[in-house]
Amino acid sequence: MSKLTHTHTDENGNTVTHTHEVEEHRHHGHYHSPEVKKRQLNRIAKAIGHLQHVKLMMENDEDCADVLVQLSAVESALHNLGKDIINEHITHCIVHAIEDGDTDAVEAFREAIKHFL
Repeated sequence: MSKLTHTHTDENGNTVTHTHEVEEHRHHGHYHSPEVKKRQLNRIAKAIGHLQHVKLMMENDEDCADVLVQLSAVESALHNLGKDIINEHITHCIVHAIEDGDTDAVEAFREAIKHFL
């Protein structure tokens, strides 16, 4: 285990500096706080719930307009989760990659964003 100290801006705009113990094989602080992880997992659970509802609506031959509205909710939930993950990755992992001169990590993230968009 090693210690990783980093500074970031929390959801309320406050600058926070703290230290985490991380396993040696983790790169550039790929540690995600329990609060962030819980928030993101809650978002994916909501999207899964919406998608399961869409499936049920289709199985029950419900109105196509209603299905599209629910499908839109799924897309929105996933898009917002993606934006949250991008923000979290930039403020933690990419900052550490740049500090360490790891241009491969930056380029890999750039490619991931292209796919997301």
